[in-house]
Amino acid sequence: MLERIEWAPGLITLRLGIEPMFEAGQFFNLGLYHDGEFTRRAYSAASAPGAPLEFFIAQVNDGEFSPALFGLREGQHVWVEDRPQGFFTLRYVPDADELWLVATGTGLGPFVAMLRSGEVWQRFRRVIVVHGVRDTTQLAYRAELDAWRAERPCVVVTCTSRASSNPPLLSGRVTQTLVDGSLEEAAGTSLGPERSHVMLCGNPEMVAEMSALLDERGLRKHRQRKPGHVTVEKYW
Repeated sequence: MLERIEWAPGLITLRLGIEPMFEAGQFFNLGLYHDGEFTRRAYSAASAPGAPLEFFIAQVNDGEFSPALFGLREGQHVWVEDRPQGFFTLRYVPDADELWLVATGTGLGPFVAMLRSGEVWQRFRRVIVVHGVRDTTQLAYRAELDAWRAERPCVVVTCTSRASSNPPLLSGRVTQTLVDGSLEEAAGTSLGPERSHVMLCGNPEMVAEMSALLDERGLRKHRQRKPGHVTVEKYW
């Protein structure tokens, strides 16, 4: 492991000393020996393809794997499967004027990989990044997000669910901000099937609730055989 970045208690980025090629949005299986047994779990890459491999990870206190990952220090090793997997990539996203990247927690990771890869800037007129967190201590990758916002056709909207916030941060869960209109107001645009494609990654409840709300607006789940407007990742 090259580097361990601690954003907040229980929230880290691990940067490894390998530079594999993959498609932004894909995941890798990581493995460790723990208590004499080899365990592995899947994590989406947050790095650009060909850059040092990076993962944005939250600790699950009663989990079997993440506490061991959190115990790693720089110079220690973690097993990485050499074959990336997954279809949550821009290859399968149809063209649209505006691409919404909606995440909660570490679901931001694959979107960071997409933004770093550069393809989004070539394919979409505007990118709206929405990140839902519990409170402001969990705001990760902010310097990069702010740089994209300043230099690219990019809007960044942050929602905090467990603390009141002042603009530009929004108070409430991501789904609440869509219902009350504050999300679209902050983004400076509206969600609609005529110009929007939405990618959802994070808490399964958010993904399910957001999908239902979008469906009410005429944005359907995207399938290769039946193109639509919403692409989801089963992140947990």
